[in-house]
Amino acid sequence: MSRRNIFRGAVVLGAAATVGGFTVTTAGAAVPNPGIASCSTWGARSASGLSQIATDANKIIIHHTATANQADVTQAAAYRLARSIQNYHMDSQGWADTGQHFTVSRGGYAMEGRHYSLSHLSSGNGMVVGAHCPGQNSQGIGIENEGTYTSATPPDALWAKLVDLCAYICQQYGIAPTKIYGHRDYVSTACPGDKLYSMLPTLRTAVAAKLNGGGTPSFQVVIDNGSAGFTAGANWAVSTYSAQRYGSNYHYADPAAVSDGAYYRATLPAAADYKVETWYPGDAGYNASTPFVVFASGGNKTVTVNQQSNGGKWVDLGTHAFGSGARDILAVSRWSSGAGYVIADAVRVTRV
Repeated sequence: MSRRNIFRGAVVLGAAATVGGFTVTTAGAAVPNPGIASCSTWGARSASGLSQIATDANKIIIHHTATANQADVTQAAAYRLARSIQNYHMDSQGWADTGQHFTVSRGGYAMEGRHYSLSHLSSGNGMVVGAHCPGQNSQGIGIENEGTYTSATPPDALWAKLVDLCAYICQQYGIAPTKIYGHRDYVSTACPGDKLYSMLPTLRTAVAAKLNGGGTPSFQVVIDNGSAGFTAGANWAVSTYSAQRYGSNYHYADPAAVSDGAYYRATLPAAADYKVETWYPGDAGYNASTPFVVFASGGNKTVTVNQQSNGGKWVDLGTHAFGSGARDILAVSRWSSGAGYVIADAVRVTRV
């Protein structure tokens, strides 16, 4: 059975499977093609010398075009963008065709980038080798998103189409939503911009929900260090040093035998069990034994985290019982026996 059949073979009401850490429950209907304009539709030049392979894609790689965040969000503007990218890649880069497989415009138009990308995606078999990410061109489906997202947030129309496109790609190839990456995960580059890169965890969750028949967790909240639910004392400083951060920055402090935690607070809808996760940038100079004190209903529980590794993704702190209403969820403590900064970035709470 091919990987795509992880989803296709499970299209039965109530069926469920765990794929890449996400529980995918099908709802009796497949994710539809999100309306991808083919190369011929937007007026692509002919291409030759492209390599088509039988191997299926195993990941998605997100890019931004690093072009102007233009106000023209029409279909005509989207098609001009596609032609402009192809001309640049072929004439200036010397490539055989557009480098990426698909493009999403600021107006929310999805377009095939490299010839044969759409036909392979539609069948869920094989792929055309791209030119968007060295080392991953025969494995990853590249998606360019129009604009520059170093600090700006992608428009709603682009974001919605990106979610739909990624969900369709995941379905067709049987790719887990956890396998959605940024360009900078593989190459030393600012792409896809700090802001869009920080949104990739949200993208993965949204894609998982789309694959889950449009459903979402009964309750989930992310408390970032810049949100109203976060508090920290004056000894906690703010940094933008690591690209693995969640959001625009994160807090850090020297370890010390003092009660001076960074606190995360949320309003929970009911007394229930909740999965608690943390996101932090990993670095060899950070603390290898950072205490996370979880304020569960049955008493405080301390989970020690090695913040030198597993950075730039959600790290499971366990499932704990909490009461309802506004309450402190956890605190990142400075009371560590290890050396190196303790980091407080983001926390995610999901009812289970």
